[in-house]
Amino acid sequence: MAAATPSPTPPNSLKKIVAASLIGTTIEWYDFFLYGSAAALVFNKLFFPGSDPLVGTLLSFLTYAVGFAARPLGALVFGHYGDRLGRKKLLVLSLLLMGGATFAIGLLPTHATIGTAAPVLLTVLRLVQGFALGGEWGGAVLLVSEHGDAGRRGFWASWPQTGAPAGQLLATGVLSALTALLSDAAFTSWGWRIPFLLSGVLVIVGLWIRLSVDESPVFKAALARAEARRTETAQVEKMPLVAVVRHHWRDVLIAMGARMAENISYYVITAFILVYATTSTGLSKQTALNAVLVASAVHFAVIPAWGALSDRIGRRPVYLIGAVGVGAWMFPFFALIDTRSFGGLLLAVTVGLVLHGAMYAPQAAFFSEMFSTRMRYSGASIGAQFSSVAAGAPAPLIATALLADHGTSTPIALYVIAAALITVVAIACAKETRNRDLSDEVEEERVTAGR
Repeated sequence: MAAATPSPTPPNSLKKIVAASLIGTTIEWYDFFLYGSAAALVFNKLFFPGSDPLVGTLLSFLTYAVGFAARPLGALVFGHYGDRLGRKKLLVLSLLLMGGATFAIGLLPTHATIGTAAPVLLTVLRLVQGFALGGEWGGAVLLVSEHGDAGRRGFWASWPQTGAPAGQLLATGVLSALTALLSDAAFTSWGWRIPFLLSGVLVIVGLWIRLSVDESPVFKAALARAEARRTETAQVEKMPLVAVVRHHWRDVLIAMGARMAENISYYVITAFILVYATTSTGLSKQTALNAVLVASAVHFAVIPAWGALSDRIGRRPVYLIGAVGVGAWMFPFFALIDTRSFGGLLLAVTVGLVLHGAMYAPQAAFFSEMFSTRMRYSGASIGAQFSSVAAGAPAPLIATALLADHGTSTPIALYVIAAALITVVAIACAKETRNRDLSDEVEEERVTAGR
């Protein structure tokens, strides 16, 4: 059997792949986080009027959580076709879906104009956002992981991960600028629409860059081997989902557990904090946004450093530093915010995001290395996105409800600590993967043959 073998990707081409993945993920996360920030700041008034402010925020965060519910479906659909057709095609589609939904939110009439149809339409568009993001992450990190070499995979694959803080930085920066330039009345009336409409321009730029890159050489080689096997033996490959469940169920569970602390802590630190800082400590909306803005810049800078460290000492040790660190930081985190000073708030959020980065940075390479090529998109996406339903989706909602019921941050801190313990157990059960060859033909043939 003639087997196609992937050739090394030239450094300049790899940088182009990294740039395409980073810009694409930045745009998608900008769209996703923009909704979360708007849910905390204005959607409670525009789409759920007449409620108690905290109840309105809960309802607003409920639509926010709906986007997470659609992410597993996106993971299944995009993972299946990404493993069959390639990473690039599905990444273009995810960008179009996310950008289109975000742009449409910017044009959406409010409750005052069309009544209850407004929150219904908002929820539908949020579902589209979640579906697109469920398929985006796996393809973006795989495109880089499968182009790079094993020695620096943690570093290069961490760059698409910086799309999350970059998107947060961009979304928070635009909102912060608008709230500084506009009065509260103007921002609530029409200013909030500007960041959503801006997404249309960003998508055009992202598509232009993403269409210019090549498909993963590892995937193309694996596809060629699969075609050769089918020709010689008439062997039909199993559906990627079926193969993942049969051969990689343990890895899926580990990935889901690994995501618990990472996902929950992130949304508590960046989304719920806008509620806590403004309602419980009396800090202004502008002050809270500025703290998240500065901390997101630091988060962006440390992720590649954590990724590079995972190339030297392994994915598991770096991930454990983050999980243990986030759990230990939660009580100091809220104590600093309760000082009601910008410095305390900034330190709390910045340290929290630096520790979060220790989990998030190696995650791309770690999850990619767990699965065989012809089911890697499905396996990594399922492991990452199914956990988001139980982790990131309800995190701001649960935190807000705990605050409303108890009036203190203690149960919220314990909630994040419990998630950190789950992640520590999951990582303890995982195998170290940093030296894994992603084009391992022996493993691939064993799995696709059903042995």
